[in-house]
Amino acid sequence: MSISKEQAMLSRANPWWQSTLMSKPVLLIFFVTSMLFLISGCSSNSSGAGEEGEVIIGLTDAEGDYASYTVDVLSLTLTKQNGVVVETLPLNTRIDFAQYTELTEFLTAATIPNGVYTKASMVLDYSNADIQVEDINGDIVPVSTMLDIDGNAIETLDVSVQLEEQDKLVIAPGIPAHLTLDFDLKASNRVDFSGAEPVLTVAPYLLADVELENPKPHRLRGPLASVDVANESFELILRPFRHRFVEDQRRFGTLNVHVDTDTVYEVNGISFEGNAGLLELEAQTQFTAVIVIGDLKSIDGRRVFSATQVYAGSSVPNGDDDVVSGHVIARSGDTVQLKGVTLIRADGSVVFNDTVSVELADTTVVKKQLSTMEHRISEISVGQRLIAFGTISGDAVNGFTMDATQGKARMLLTTVNGAIVQTDSPLAVDVKNIGGRAVSIFDFAGTGVDAANDAQADFYEVFTDTLDLSGLVVNEPIKVRGFVHEFGMAPEDFDAQSLVLVANASARMLVNWDPASSTAISDIGATRITLDLTGEGRFHHVIRAGVLTDLNGFATSPVLTPNDSGKGVFVIMQQQSVQVFRTFSLFSEALARHLDNAANIKSIRAKGHFNDDNVSLTVRGVRVVLR
Repeated sequence: MSISKEQAMLSRANPWWQSTLMSKPVLLIFFVTSMLFLISGCSSNSSGAGEEGEVIIGLTDAEGDYASYTVDVLSLTLTKQNGVVVETLPLNTRIDFAQYTELTEFLTAATIPNGVYTKASMVLDYSNADIQVEDINGDIVPVSTMLDIDGNAIETLDVSVQLEEQDKLVIAPGIPAHLTLDFDLKASNRVDFSGAEPVLTVAPYLLADVELENPKPHRLRGPLASVDVANESFELILRPFRHRFVEDQRRFGTLNVHVDTDTVYEVNGISFEGNAGLLELEAQTQFTAVIVIGDLKSIDGRRVFSATQVYAGSSVPNGDDDVVSGHVIARSGDTVQLKGVTLIRADGSVVFNDTVSVELADTTVVKKQLSTMEHRISEISVGQRLIAFGTISGDAVNGFTMDATQGKARMLLTTVNGAIVQTDSPLAVDVKNIGGRAVSIFDFAGTGVDAANDAQADFYEVFTDTLDLSGLVVNEPIKVRGFVHEFGMAPEDFDAQSLVLVANASARMLVNWDPASSTAISDIGATRITLDLTGEGRFHHVIRAGVLTDLNGFATSPVLTPNDSGKGVFVIMQQQSVQVFRTFSLFSEALARHLDNAANIKSIRAKGHFNDDNVSLTVRGVRVVLR
């Protein structure tokens, strides 16, 4: 994939990640699937080498429609079973959580004392937050008013998650552990557009994944340290966020990356595969900028990072070209309109702009994620997620235009969410959003072989090739990932690489009552808790695979039921009191006593599997906050 013309040798004065780390296009440039920051290394908090182990901590987020959700993370701590607290984040770090809906990016890999850890916590600072959301018209608007669930202005928020039962984090010498923290934007935030300016209400919802039950592709970045061709690996000095780079500084640690014959490379604009790519990487100067996409895998009993894609040298953004990234919302001739764009200028400055026109030509070099082949501009169609490299003219007031006729364009994996309307081949979907953006903003004119065959949002035809279509049910929600079909060549409208049945995905439920309610539970027993949504606040939803389901859309009241074992982690919180139960029956019995004593319910959070037919959540964890 040919991108910018950045020098191979990194400069201390202008490190490549400082202008790319927090911008949406950059994260999309590196991958459009699921983000996790991995940092290997160097926070020593133990008394001896034999008493410490390594934990790799990553951040991710469920899919949402925030153009930016940038806050400062002041602290990231782990709490041991005996109460000892260990700080794992070397520096205060500014993070845009909106970038982690499709990739997981490694945040830190710290050396910490051995033992069992039962809690993870973050402190988020909203005092300098940059939060921008999409309104009903698809326009991006900034949020300046941010409130907690009680209506108070936010300055800092403590967000934590208990690591109980299967989620316990065990640190032992020689066995690297992995913890993914999911700050779910959709579950944690609601935006009210009823006033003159949008108002954000935050009820932080943090999830933990120790065993990678919901793995996403991972991304990491940093300067190249060394290459070991014989052992099919290379080492990166990891550099997350906007921290200044010093060549010999490994404060955030290093990571050994494994490759194989299927690994795809792009080095200085030239594509390679397998060993040829590793040899080309070996020929690069030390500290060459590198971006890696891959997965955590178990090899010989050890969890290692295995690369599927590697970009190096001038194939890493932030060189002589300007860069824009977004979704194509319309195309006319060789001009495409990108929506939801962040612009990275060649001078390193970053500008958010809602729409940018990009001029293409046959001279534009076109690449496609996961492909080593050359592609044509005709393949860039409406809905496609795209990164373009060229020269920008204009300004934020009058609008920007990019000339990419002598530049490059990279098509990225694109996500379509909707409901199934036809299960036969071709699969047809009633599209709700593309890349988290309302389908109403996309103009599909010209996508078909003629006007009659232009893509239709309510019957969007998906080519599934050899993907398994068994078990699909009409009206069920579905997520499709792949690439938009070539412009002017539909049907089909979309070429799928994967399908996700949202109904089968793990679910989180969040309901709050404003004010706290004495009637929030209409029925409670050892095997079921029935909720009454009367007087609910802004949160009354189930979230599955990034898809939000409003509980008010069902004809019956939602019900919480235990799983087959009846076990899980069930918490009742009232002021400074916290009660933890291991069985659903004991939890419901204690909750009933609180209600009998005139307690009011402020909020209920639960996780498990949601059944749309009977509006029930089979739970493995519940937290009730009483007032």
